[in-house]
Amino acid sequence: MFLFLYKLLKKKYICSKIEQMSDNQDHFEILRKIQKKPESSQRELADDLGFSLGKLNYCLKSLQNKGFIKIKNFKNSDNKLNYLYLLTPKGLSHKTRLTLAYMKRKMKEYDELKKEINKD
Repeated sequence: MFLFLYKLLKKKYICSKIEQMSDNQDHFEILRKIQKKPESSQRELADDLGFSLGKLNYCLKSLQNKGFIKIKNFKNSDNKLNYLYLLTPKGLSHKTRLTLAYMKRKMKEYDELKKEINKD
């Protein structure tokens, strides 16, 4: 019984870590795009990232709730659907951490591929 519970908890832990990595990757890509072009529409961002509008909206709300971005309407716009997405200092710091994690992961993948090629 104990072993079963241990395996179940371990599986849930691993699944939550995988989901967290996926969310972090999505957030990293969104923060990069926003920093490059803060006046992008949601449709442009979704198209550039290969996300559905629903997924992008969910991620933007999550980033906003965590204090990583601010969402503002264009004041002089006739189309009130246009927004400006701004990285907060907290968001910039988070993006930096995600960038470092991304680079470490890619370097590890590179090293593993290099080892695999050298074995052959």
